[in-house]
Amino acid sequence: MSTCDACCGPVTAAAGAVGHTDAEHEVRPPLWRDTALLPSVIAGVMLLAGYVLEWSGFPIPALVLQGVGLLAGAYTFVPGALRRLARGRLGVGLLMTIAAIGAVALGHVGEAAALAFLFSLAEALEDRAMDRAREGLRALLSLIPETVRVSRLSGDASIPVTEVRELDVLVVGAGERIATDGVVVDGRSSIDTSAVTGESIPVVVGPGEAVPAGSVNGSATLRIEATADGRDNSLTRIVELVEQAHARKGERARLADRIARPLVPVVLIVAALIVVFGFVVGDPGLWVERALVVLVAASPCALAIAVPVTVISAIGSASKFGVVITSGEAFERFGTIRTIAFDKTGTLTRNEPEVVAVAAAPGRTREEVLALAAALERTSTHPLAAAIARAAADAPAATEVVEDAGHGVTGRVGATRVRVGSVRWLSELGDLEGAAEEMADDGMTVVAVEVDARIAGVVGVRDELRPEAAETISLLEEQGVRAIMLTGDNERTARALAARAGVSDVRAEQLPADKAAAITALLAEGPTAMVGDGINDAPALATATVGIAMGAGGSAAAVESADIAFTGHDLRLLPAALAHARRGRRIMTVNIGLALAIIVVLFPLALFGVLGLAGVVLVHEIAEVVVILNGVQAARRAASVPR
Repeated sequence: MSTCDACCGPVTAAAGAVGHTDAEHEVRPPLWRDTALLPSVIAGVMLLAGYVLEWSGFPIPALVLQGVGLLAGAYTFVPGALRRLARGRLGVGLLMTIAAIGAVALGHVGEAAALAFLFSLAEALEDRAMDRAREGLRALLSLIPETVRVSRLSGDASIPVTEVRELDVLVVGAGERIATDGVVVDGRSSIDTSAVTGESIPVVVGPGEAVPAGSVNGSATLRIEATADGRDNSLTRIVELVEQAHARKGERARLADRIARPLVPVVLIVAALIVVFGFVVGDPGLWVERALVVLVAASPCALAIAVPVTVISAIGSASKFGVVITSGEAFERFGTIRTIAFDKTGTLTRNEPEVVAVAAAPGRTREEVLALAAALERTSTHPLAAAIARAAADAPAATEVVEDAGHGVTGRVGATRVRVGSVRWLSELGDLEGAAEEMADDGMTVVAVEVDARIAGVVGVRDELRPEAAETISLLEEQGVRAIMLTGDNERTARALAARAGVSDVRAEQLPADKAAAITALLAEGPTAMVGDGINDAPALATATVGIAMGAGGSAAAVESADIAFTGHDLRLLPAALAHARRGRRIMTVNIGLALAIIVVLFPLALFGVLGLAGVVLVHEIAEVVVILNGVQAARRAASVPR
């Protein structure tokens, strides 16, 4: 089904299908194996072969091959155009059908075949983009495990996640993913919620604290009372949000369709009136032929390729500098963006926590505090522990190391007893209280180090901004684009990092649904893009005018829910890509204007017999060449693209 017809049919929801299978989410094959492109390939090959035979002096075989090419290309859009016409809807497909019929009636099968080939190819490529966008739902649903352990009177039992009901008590071991939303009733641990909330640092949870579906448990077993069924939780609602957003996008008519709606009835009515006039004046043969010339003159040959040739050139060029644009519609919308919302973790930041500050108590040195912390943290798998261990690779070995889940680590370094953990666990900071507050205000997570029951120092760990983040925000502001941060992180950390990046509008502690709602509100003010890299960003990416996924390492759901994906992590690609899209959009507008101008000029000339069929066809061909050459200019690489 072409994108022209997409808005006419129902959209099947994919949400709620927790027990999913590969068959329910069929993946579109690679370009070279996609049978949907076969009619366009046949049309192109037959058209080229026909022209070769015609130039070689074999007109009859050439006509046959061009006829086959015409039928192959027309097969992809004529049935759909007729179905839409039967429902009272007009589109560019109907214009193509009329133009092809007119050209054949006047003996120009080659032009009709070329028309059919170009249009069918553009339709097939846009269909691929729409199918690819829906494939990301599999990645969202894969976060929910197929089975889960629940606590029963007779002992723990393993059941399918679809059978989990509210108030069931789930038993979640170390490293296991939480199957549905719930509240901890027993145990303390840290959970990784980055896939759900965007929080880069694991969150400590204990009895009475809520945990979201899809998050990963840390090092201790938790018992969690389910607050939602396995089929209906925060994660499955993310799927619904993505699907609904794609459905809304599918109903937006393309620019060519909007132009075609008033054009088709005008051309048909005028051609019919010309025929009637011929019978009235007694010379029907002349005026029927003139009516057909008018149809060819008003046929949207250049209009049909004005948008595709520009889009294909621009998209192909963008892919060479690391920007993958999934559809022509996405490219058109990208050029209109005036507001860009950024996720923080993994987008504006590196998503690699690092030690950025150390404060030592009197009598201690920075190196000593860091070495003691690293000695204990070396055995832990916690992301903060890894950052501290990297900062002091030559730290001495610790013994008797014991990890207190959700709090910290205790052990010995030589004869010294050392504890390393959160300031909530080691609350007596003494003279270092001010230093810890400053670190927290600067967006750091503070880790305290205690030696023989006395505070020795505090270590500040932070997920650092990308080095080009501030420059990117500045470049966007120069283009008149407003930057906003939407993040699941806490308010203090978010505002500290946003200030360093130059972002003044910050929305912190945002769940996936909150981000989608924020994007919806921004859309009321103007075209808005969302930039993210996590599964938690998927609803916002799908809701935005344009969703942009950062980096090949981003989650599959983020990449597939987005309209644009960056294969690299250099944020400066964003302003460069935006400038590229705006330029392409200007070229597209010029091409459409030129294509319409040709129709406006040729129409009266054909109507009054100033130009015959040969002249009309010649002008159309010249216009097509001009449109193509202008469209190819959209492939020119922007000077601002980072290398």
